[in-house]
Amino acid sequence: MPLREAMTPVRMRRVALLVPRAALRDALVRIAEAGCVELDRVEEAPPGPAALRLRRLQGRGGPETGGGGAALAVAAPDLDRLEDRGETNLLAGEAELEERAGGAVRQGELSALAGWCPAAQVPRVAERLAAAGGALLPLPVPRGTDPPTLLRPSGKVSFTPLVSTYGTPAYADLDPSWPAGLAYLAMFGIMFGDVGHGALLLLGALALRLGWPRRLAPLRRRWPFLAGAGLAAMLAGAAYGEFFGPTGLLPVLWLAPLRSPARLLAAAVVFGAGLLALAHAAGAVNRVREGGWAAGLYAASGVAGLLFYLGLALAAAGLVLHVPSAAVAGVALALAGLALVALGMFRATAGGGSGLAETGVRLFDVVVRTGTNTLSFARLAAFGLTHAALADVVWRGTTGLAARGPAWWAGAVLLFVVGTALSFGLEALVAGVQALRLEFYEIFSRLFETEGRPFRPWHVPPAEPADAPLRR
Repeated sequence: MPLREAMTPVRMRRVALLVPRAALRDALVRIAEAGCVELDRVEEAPPGPAALRLRRLQGRGGPETGGGGAALAVAAPDLDRLEDRGETNLLAGEAELEERAGGAVRQGELSALAGWCPAAQVPRVAERLAAAGGALLPLPVPRGTDPPTLLRPSGKVSFTPLVSTYGTPAYADLDPSWPAGLAYLAMFGIMFGDVGHGALLLLGALALRLGWPRRLAPLRRRWPFLAGAGLAAMLAGAAYGEFFGPTGLLPVLWLAPLRSPARLLAAAVVFGAGLLALAHAAGAVNRVREGGWAAGLYAASGVAGLLFYLGLALAAAGLVLHVPSAAVAGVALALAGLALVALGMFRATAGGGSGLAETGVRLFDVVVRTGTNTLSFARLAAFGLTHAALADVVWRGTTGLAARGPAWWAGAVLLFVVGTALSFGLEALVAGVQALRLEFYEIFSRLFETEGRPFRPWHVPPAEPADAPLRR
């Protein structure tokens, strides 16, 4: 898959479904089974016969639906028999079908519905409709309407839940799923850097993959994400020389957190600045895609904001590395970006003195937030130090007890196991939450400015063969 296609949401097509009125139910059953078409729905449509029966059945204390959820019979069932037998699954499926059929436009012997479908699925849907005597026709996108957003599935490993938990990107925006997921794993690893603790996460991922324990079966699909977190923690732990703490079993490949906290702090801020620069670049692309260059040029999360941040980064690098020319060029670039941001803010006001005052306040906020967001990544080093310190305390206590003689060895083992379990659980939770916090507040706030509408295809599976006798 080309990189450009992989970094954008699934391309959508506006489509019209044309079927004979007599075949409308058959066509809708086929569409529901395909599960890749979002049909336009009629707001506040009156309930149909199946919906009324379902309400009566539930009003008498019947279940909401059975364990399998809603289902659709291939042929129109006898609704009275479904109600008498308490078949809420089939009644729920018929109620959904009635709702969609109520949105059809009827002209003579022809029925038409409109909706959205992924472009790659259009031929498959057209083939299913042709079997019911219908056709699928492309439609122009209505003016002022954006298609729904469907982030691309990523096979066994998917980071789309990380993005969708925050919000739905606009259809024109980039799909940040993979970059955001890799950034999350890297930040988690920096804060949870320990080869031994990372290996425990890998074992947990293996247990999920094998379906153990059973009560965590709903989380089974998350095992690659847990394995990635464990691998990131192991890589960072190898760089720190940490194996269940500073046990000395591994050499320090980069730095020991407790011995070089200043270096770790500086590295965390530089790493965060790099992530923010990438977020600014992606945000600039999004703003241009959403509103064109006229809107994207002046936005604080657009091109102007990108120039401002790159200028600050260049100026800071020039000062640290004692390169005056780089520092001067960075200041000039930052001032140019800030001027564009100010111009864009002023144009959005009523003008005059009040507009200048409003622009000044908002501009001050942009500058302050830029600095605080960058320094916020210092928490990577802070929690990395906390993790190393807790592991160090457990290891020092363990070796201190063991040094007292064989009589204390059992206590040393118990202290190591309990202390490791406590520090592992606490730090895994803290690192996971803090990485998510940095992802949402520092990174995603630059990517998202307008939120899109998620793609919600209509999907109802066919009924089991045992339901076949319930036909009219």
